[in-house]
Amino acid sequence: QMQLVESGGGLVQAGGSLRLSCAASGRSFSIYSMGWFRQTPGKEREFVAGINSGYATEYADSVKDRFTISRDNAKNTVYLQMNRLKPEDTAVYYCVGRAEGAIFSTAARYEYWGPGTQVTVSS
Repeated sequence: QMQLVESGGGLVQAGGSLRLSCAASGRSFSIYSMGWFRQTPGKEREFVAGINSGYATEYADSVKDRFTISRDNAKNTVYLQMNRLKPEDTAVYYCVGRAEGAIFSTAARYEYWGPGTQVTVSS
């Protein structure tokens, strides 16, 4: 079992930065693949970034070169550094985890979800 809690969301102007954090409870965090999804009203959840137990990462094309995912296994925490934010990045951001090693861009592949944190980018 794993519980996830996001923090760090908020309101920022276009071009600015935010860092999201996701604190995980439970054992064996280091073997979990972790990631971030986002969702806007009326749309499906969209893969943003993922990191596996070997620190390999994957990104959606829309955030590549602007966002960076990282993890600190000693703190059971995964981060999403978001730079050069755009109004279209506005969404609820969810932290996710799965017990096996691969990174998937499909929401149904992730067993564990946080409650989400709102990110709003003003133009």
